[in-house]
Amino acid sequence: MTEEAGTLERTCLSLKKDAQAKRRTFSDAEAAYHRSQTELKHLMKDHEQLCKRINELKHSADQISEPEKMERQRKIGQLKEKLKNLHDQDELVGQEIRQFQQAVYSYKEDATRLKKEELGLKQTLDSQQRQLRELKESKTNRLRRFGQYMPDLCEAIENAYRQRQFKHKPIGPFGAFIHLKDAELALAVEACLKGLLLAFWCDNHSDERVLQSLMSKFCSHRPQIIVNPFRSSVYDVRPRAVVCNDFPSVLTALQIDNAMVANCLIDMRGIETVLLIKSNSEARRIMQQNRPPKNCREAFTAEGDQVFERRWYSSDYSMPRFLSRDVEADISRLEREIENTKDNLLTFQQRICSVDNDIRKNERFQSDHLRHQKDLQIAMRKVNLEITDLENIEEHQSVDISTLEDEAQSIKSKMETVKENIRQQKAQMEERKCILQAADQECQAVKDRIHQLEEDSGPIRDGLNQADNELENSRTHMQHYEKKEREHLESIKTLKNHLATKESKLMEMIAKASEIHPERINSSRTVKSLDTEINRLREKINSERERTGDREEIIRQLQEAKEKYQNAESKVKNLKKFIKMLDEVMKQRYKTYLYFRRFLTMRCKYYFNSLLSQRSYSGKIEFDHKNERLSITVQPGEGNKASLDDMKSLSGGERSFSTVCFILSLWSIAESPFRCLDEFDVFMDMVNRRIAMDMMLKMADSQRYRQFILLTPQSMSSLPLTRFIRILRMQDPERGQSTLNFHRSGEENEDEE
Repeated sequence: MTEEAGTLERTCLSLKKDAQAKRRTFSDAEAAYHRSQTELKHLMKDHEQLCKRINELKHSADQISEPEKMERQRKIGQLKEKLKNLHDQDELVGQEIRQFQQAVYSYKEDATRLKKEELGLKQTLDSQQRQLRELKESKTNRLRRFGQYMPDLCEAIENAYRQRQFKHKPIGPFGAFIHLKDAELALAVEACLKGLLLAFWCDNHSDERVLQSLMSKFCSHRPQIIVNPFRSSVYDVRPRAVVCNDFPSVLTALQIDNAMVANCLIDMRGIETVLLIKSNSEARRIMQQNRPPKNCREAFTAEGDQVFERRWYSSDYSMPRFLSRDVEADISRLEREIENTKDNLLTFQQRICSVDNDIRKNERFQSDHLRHQKDLQIAMRKVNLEITDLENIEEHQSVDISTLEDEAQSIKSKMETVKENIRQQKAQMEERKCILQAADQECQAVKDRIHQLEEDSGPIRDGLNQADNELENSRTHMQHYEKKEREHLESIKTLKNHLATKESKLMEMIAKASEIHPERINSSRTVKSLDTEINRLREKINSERERTGDREEIIRQLQEAKEKYQNAESKVKNLKKFIKMLDEVMKQRYKTYLYFRRFLTMRCKYYFNSLLSQRSYSGKIEFDHKNERLSITVQPGEGNKASLDDMKSLSGGERSFSTVCFILSLWSIAESPFRCLDEFDVFMDMVNRRIAMDMMLKMADSQRYRQFILLTPQSMSSLPLTRFIRILRMQDPERGQSTLNFHRSGEENEDEE
């Protein structure tokens, strides 16, 4: 039964292939039949159109007269004139659109710049208003000058100290314990101490951790905490203090209420070695022009500038924040600055509003001109189509009717041939259809026999499936037990490795013990006595730790130092990446610069040649960027009839005209709101002067957003009178004057005395 089913399947497969081949043959014949029918329809349609065209030509052969031809020529001439006018209007509108685009671009640049300045003023205003609030609140509580959170933090420290959470009460902020002997040095002292004015002192690291937890509740940016053992007296710094009788040091200029604050400032900032000099000139003379005083490392001026022996750093602040005495004066001054900032901000906002209005106005004009330009282009296309239609009208008499009749006869013969092909293809299609039906019937019979065999083999197939399932279950069980076996073997291997590790550790411990004592001691002491001895040794170790320092604290300091090192290392890596990125950016900018320089060079050369050609001159400009040289050669007359000469060989008028062309070409590549020329037409004749003036007026008219200033001793009465040109004529000098009334400055001073 299986062999019979296989034979039938192979037979069915071959019959299917045969049927598919016959079906493709039938489809090809059917497609050819349909193509022939389509071709016949197209030929009939072409024959009908040719007959219709022949009849039209015969009917209209004598209807076109000479006056109609003249009328058509006249219409074509009118349409061409109309097309020229539309083209001129299109060019004018395009030029105006470009002017509006340039104006919008310029206004947008101004708006961007003004908005950046406005943002800077808003940030300055917010900072000034925040300082004003802090100053007003500090009138009732001086601690608020050091931050809004500072009174609450100091109160929390006081409560924690009463609850005995601190061994010694922390001291801070340092600025609250500092008073100036000279109020004019407030900014200098703040520039010197900086963040130390907000710092706190703690006696030990345990108090530091408690203070850190309190600070985390009140402030996001934690002030500096200085850990230093308590000392009731100020350091004796006379051996290392600065020696200067004319100017005080920071230590002598301050009155410090707490000894630990003074000691911390001496340790952290070295205030005994920093001079305070009010005048910048005096500071420069003492620190840089002469040898600095003994033990003096640096100095600060009344304006907050930091002065070293060979360096000078300007201050970022203009007024003190923490140490000023006259709070009312500071408030008044800050209020005046806020008013000035608001006025400046209002002015900038008005300017931005004005620029935005100009942008919208120019964009509206630009969109109107774009619509007008689109309408002009549509009208130009319509006129072109009308001209084309009129020019394409041909005389019906020029058509050869006999040629069309021959073509119609040829199409008719093709129609007969196609009809004959259709009859043959139809017969062939019917024959292949019968063959295809016979093949389908034979294939269907084989399929029915295969279905019958499948029904008979159903029970046998079920038995085979059941046997396959039992075989698959047996394989699954076998794989399960094999996996269990592997797991047990792995467990045995792991235990052996663990045993070997323990034995190696035991050998290492025995070796270490042998280093301490070469022979193994067989002790008769009990375990309890050994534990007591171990505990006694541990207590001794702990006492040594307390004497030398806490191990955890040392580890914490190590971790902090390690974190600082890692942070510095990551910053260095980031900076190297940033430097590499900057190198790539600079290379790209240099390439762009070379491309832009070449573009400007070509543009300058083009404008120079274009301007020279208006006087029938020829010339060229050679740019040698490598040697930073520029050479100009000009030749009057036609360029192909004379060789180019240097500028020195030209006459005065030719040289002046060439110089004007050169300046105008430079103007075309330079962005400047002002363009000035002085006595440019002195050596020109009337023709060159007129051409040069026309050229400059044309350029000035095309760039109305720039101002042109031309100085000349010649008469400018021939210039046209427009609202864009303004002529200022100076008075003639006095011809009879022989000397000028000049006096030496020394003689005038003697006369005044």
